Amino acid sequence: MATKPPQGDPVQDAPKVAERKRAAAGLPAIGHTLRMAHQQMGVKRTALTLLSVNQKDGFDCPGCAWPEPEHRHKAEFCENGAKAVAEEATLRRVTPEFFAAHPVSDLARRSGYWLGQQGRLTHPMYLPEGADHYEPVSWERAFDIVAEELTALSSPDEAVFYTSGRTSNEAAFLYQLFARRLGTNNLPDCSNMCHESSGSALSETIGVGKGSVLLDDLYQADLIVVAGQNPGTNHPRMLSALEKAKANGARVVSVNPLPEAGLERFKNPQTPKGLTAGTTLTDLFLQIRIGGDQALFRLLNKLILDTPGAVDEEFVRGHTHGFEQFTEAARAADWDETLAATGLAREDVERFLRRVLESERIVVCWAMGLTQHKHSVPMIREIVNFLLLRGNIGRPGAGVCPVRGHSNVQGDRTMGIFERPAPAFLDALEREFGFAPPREHGYDVVRAIRALRDGEAKVFFAMGGNFVSASPDTEVTEAAMRRARLTVHVSTKLNRSHAVTGARALILPTLGRTERDLQESGEQFVTVEDSMGMVHASRGRLEPASPHLLSEPAIVCRLARRVLGTEDDVPWEEFEKDYAAVRDRIARVVPGFEDFNARVAHPGGFALPHAPRDERRFPTATGKANFTAAPVEYPYLPEGRLLLQTLRSHDQYNTTIYGLDDRYRGIRNGRRVVLVNPDDAQALKLADGSYVDLVSEWRDGVERRAPGFRVVHYPTARGCAAAYYPETNVLVPLDATADVSNTPASKSVVVRLEQSATD
Repeated sequence: MATKPPQGDPVQDAPKVAERKRAAAGLPAIGHTLRMAHQQMGVKRTALTLLSVNQKDGFDCPGCAWPEPEHRHKAEFCENGAKAVAEEATLRRVTPEFFAAHPVSDLARRSGYWLGQQGRLTHPMYLPEGADHYEPVSWERAFDIVAEELTALSSPDEAVFYTSGRTSNEAAFLYQLFARRLGTNNLPDCSNMCHESSGSALSETIGVGKGSVLLDDLYQADLIVVAGQNPGTNHPRMLSALEKAKANGARVVSVNPLPEAGLERFKNPQTPKGLTAGTTLTDLFLQIRIGGDQALFRLLNKLILDTPGAVDEEFVRGHTHGFEQFTEAARAADWDETLAATGLAREDVERFLRRVLESERIVVCWAMGLTQHKHSVPMIREIVNFLLLRGNIGRPGAGVCPVRGHSNVQGDRTMGIFERPAPAFLDALEREFGFAPPREHGYDVVRAIRALRDGEAKVFFAMGGNFVSASPDTEVTEAAMRRARLTVHVSTKLNRSHAVTGARALILPTLGRTERDLQESGEQFVTVEDSMGMVHASRGRLEPASPHLLSEPAIVCRLARRVLGTEDDVPWEEFEKDYAAVRDRIARVVPGFEDFNARVAHPGGFALPHAPRDERRFPTATGKANFTAAPVEYPYLPEGRLLLQTLRSHDQYNTTIYGLDDRYRGIRNGRRVVLVNPDDAQALKLADGSYVDLVSEWRDGVERRAPGFRVVHYPTARGCAAAYYPETNVLVPLDATADVSNTPASKSVVVRLEQSATD
């Protein structure tokens, strides 16, 4: 039977700490999955729901974007995917009576965990100016309120339209169409905060800002490098793919500042072996210092160049540009500088080199550990250099694999959710809909926060997500949001962004992935794109949590008609009635989606074209794959300071907190912990169990403080520390971003640790 949500907000700064685990999944994962699912859904609903996750006739998991294999298990989900589904399919409800009992001032004091545990939103809610309680509002009045504020703006560019990765292709296409029909490219999205660096680096070097591999490439690889990624928590189904690759003879090198249980040993709960011994995944673990990856790959490239016969000269001559300049830069790589930047021993690098030279087919996977630094873009470019040297792009078993962190975050970008749209996309939009879209670039996430802070943006509309908690520099972000005239959030669950509002605020409750979407023409499905460019259908199976919910496409269509008026000739009503009509328009605007409706009807969907992978054709400015030769960078760490990376716990997905445990790292019943290497802790006189304030240091001289963190002695790389976000986002300066991509540099924050007043 499902349980009630917690009444009180649990203490989160007094965790119990035990030894870290050295294996992931297995029987503990099964038990934890079932316990959390039963708490939220009850036994019968758990079975009905979980057996539909990631099935060809079911719904796409609202968690990560890892692709599904062609042949699927009956239980084609992981522990954290099950948690995501349970949170959405919960039997708990947040009704108007809840808001009557809890003023916004009370909600603002609650933790993200407590807010999320309350359940599904059931009614549109409105916070009038000067009020402290949300009150129920009709959909018609809600759209009127948004229209009042949008039409009162002196320019459409005073509105910001944010998108979370959960949004379907159909909803995202309609959303960007509405924003551009209104007259703005202010379409920031969660990609700005995660894989924007990947897209920037890959677009320049190979011509496509996405990964170049499919699942079969992992299975055929000789060597898989997993850098700056913790798949055991963030993409657990990836462990099954690594296990299969290992069975086929692949070797795995993991490059990370922390040892992670999922990459040490995987106990696959789908197999007898997995429930007992499991499979060792990592053959070589390089415990790199935070931000040292560019230096590592630059030296590795020098060593490849120095090895006779190691370079694929035919590929380099026929398919690449800039090799001479790159070679000059790579040959200047210095052993001493590299070892200082990486914290590695010389023999570690030499062992890595031997693995590379023994391998014909190499895949490099990465995630936030590489994308959230000042120098992330040149770091990823250096990985591309590494792959190009030996011809490891555009052939089976090889390529780049940026692992996206949220279901359909990649699809949203494909659909046009981008503040800097390509001219060709705008041209196609203009041909199809007969209007001139704006050409001036809009705001990304960081620039949107600045615009709100400075009074240059007055309306903030979020299609999903938890913008306040996901964004950097929490105090600045919250103050910026409170300057808005109106904040609007299309949401399934309560989160902190609903408690940090503009002068007026709306919460618009929407259908989840798990729920049936019935429109005038019949039951609908939506589509998503996974991390490897596969597009497939998603069909909810459950009855909606409330009869007062609207789907995301319906919300956009009704809002667009109300704001743009009856004279607008976009057939919004037709799009709401039948999503196939939306897909027909996508087919004529977005390359690769030709004959969309027919192709997506195929079970499992279809792969989008990828010129480097499919043809070894590189649609860059030079017409070839580009070697690059950026100076090597790595973070500078002053004496007595540590380099902090923000990360997730195992009971967490992005800003959604499922529970207060981080089972694999040995943390239980708490989140305010900082992981510190024991030798660093000794040098800084920090006992295990003591309490500190984390204080970040940056060039603006502003003190940013996260108080009351328990010190946990942990085998991090020397000089490095780690703590969970969103609690530590307060430490990340708004203006501390990656060059080129403008992604917040959340993985390399210089901090000092001061004894806490709570100690």
